[in-house]
Amino acid sequence: MSALLSFIGFTLLVAGIAYYKTRNKHLIDSTEGYFLGGRSLTGVYIGSSMLLMNLSTEHLVGLNGLAFRTGFIVMAWEVMAALTIVLFAIYFLPKYLKLGISTIPEYLERRFDKNTLLITSILFLAMYVISLLPIVLYTGAIALESLFQVSQVFQVDKNTALWIMVWGVGGLGAIYAIFGGIKAIAVADTINGIGLVVGGGVVTFFALMYAGDGNAWKGLSDIYQAHPEKFNSIGSEDSLVPFSTLFTGLIVSNMFFWCTNQSIVQKALGAKNLAEGQKGVMLCAVLKLLIPSIIILPGIIAFHIFNGQMDNPDNAYPALVQLVLPKILVGFFAAVVVGAVFSTFSGGLNSSVTLFIVNIYRQRVNPNASEARTVAVGKYLGIALALLTMMIAPLVANAPDGLFYLIQQLQGIFNAPILSVVLVGLMTKRVPPIAAKLGLLFGMSAYIVCNFILSINIHFFHLVGILFVLNVIFMLVIGYFFPAESYQEVYTKQVDITPWTIVKPMGCLITLSAISMYVFLAQNVPLYAMTLYYVFAAVVLGYVFYQIGRVLFSKKPFKNAAYRERT
Repeated sequence: MSALLSFIGFTLLVAGIAYYKTRNKHLIDSTEGYFLGGRSLTGVYIGSSMLLMNLSTEHLVGLNGLAFRTGFIVMAWEVMAALTIVLFAIYFLPKYLKLGISTIPEYLERRFDKNTLLITSILFLAMYVISLLPIVLYTGAIALESLFQVSQVFQVDKNTALWIMVWGVGGLGAIYAIFGGIKAIAVADTINGIGLVVGGGVVTFFALMYAGDGNAWKGLSDIYQAHPEKFNSIGSEDSLVPFSTLFTGLIVSNMFFWCTNQSIVQKALGAKNLAEGQKGVMLCAVLKLLIPSIIILPGIIAFHIFNGQMDNPDNAYPALVQLVLPKILVGFFAAVVVGAVFSTFSGGLNSSVTLFIVNIYRQRVNPNASEARTVAVGKYLGIALALLTMMIAPLVANAPDGLFYLIQQLQGIFNAPILSVVLVGLMTKRVPPIAAKLGLLFGMSAYIVCNFILSINIHFFHLVGILFVLNVIFMLVIGYFFPAESYQEVYTKQVDITPWTIVKPMGCLITLSAISMYVFLAQNVPLYAMTLYYVFAAVVLGYVFYQIGRVLFSKKPFKNAAYRERT
């Protein structure tokens, strides 16, 4: 009973605060308010919302399940994420806010043409419906079934209980997205983000206490001594995520997700100005470096506690939570888990609706639709997509390599083609529209044929990296022989694009921290490699202190004047 009461109490608290913060009618009745929060989001909201859009039960359940199998090598997703988030803050976000775009396909329309916009919008919609939203709902259902034993409460089998949880959680998450808009999602994400970080940290602490008979440090030491191979950040080439993939498809996948993925980028596009956007994005990067203690270490602890015996490793984290948490905290953590599902599910729904309304409905179906009509159509579409994903969700059970791994494989269909087109569009003005369209279609079809039909004996991340490079070369060759007409980027002045004064020093510190995690968790690091690392660290820290000193002791904000002159 105490678990249920704490669950209901925290859930109602989040909903109440989200309603209070978004009661302004303008934020849900206008398209800019509904989809971009009226371009009024501050750094804390942006950072929390980006993190929660990414961090959901597919991480808590899926990535801990992978850690149960393989160990700390799966931190590659989180560490590379921090590096690509820095790249997004410094390079991509200023360009996006300068153009005043609402969606990534909208940029591709300006850079190329309307058909490019249509193709990318359809690809994004397919990605959310096929590879993200159903798996998020299903992993949330797994967690709640384990925490609350829903099958026993309703006296039904586990499959029926999972269907109940999918529809219950999906229905509530759809309410956030459909009737609250992105501002409600961002506010709820901020509260749930705090709850998730605190709750996840509490789970790790109690699990270490359990493993160490009341002493958390002893628990960590015992686990490390018993399973040192689980703490190796490098692994081997036959690992589930070989270290070499960091330099091929893994970095492509992360760049796509954090720099061009509509559901993530949309949070930063709602920033009140560039400085606030960069603060929020950097906050997200810092949090990503702390997250492995919540979504990777518990999987290794579970491996130790359960002696590596688990019918399905994706059940390891929910079983650990049920075992080590006091009952009253189980309810609180369940509410946080539901909040994480709400975040990713509602954020994905909102982004899907945004893509359809902005890029398809207003472009091709009803260009003269009123604001009220546009928002209403968006809500109807949100309901339809929610119902579709809730029907698909239970069908993703029993993925052979885990649910998180399944997400990454499915998203390989979309990430290399879309990233290659966006990146080429930003970096050169020679490439014509036909090259972008052919690149999108070639990249998607080539991956499907090679990975799913021919089953080529190569890690899918290496395949993603190879196809990305081929796509870029293909488009550049077309641009060389058939250059496009001139294209001019126009500053719309919708928001101030003066950058945050210490964005580059912060980026350097985060990059150094990410590399340090790999160095200090790698086993048998050669002396020369450690020497090079310390030289690199000294150079980076020297640059950071120099730049921060310029900001603190200069009468003018660092680089702001020069940036304003350029724009």
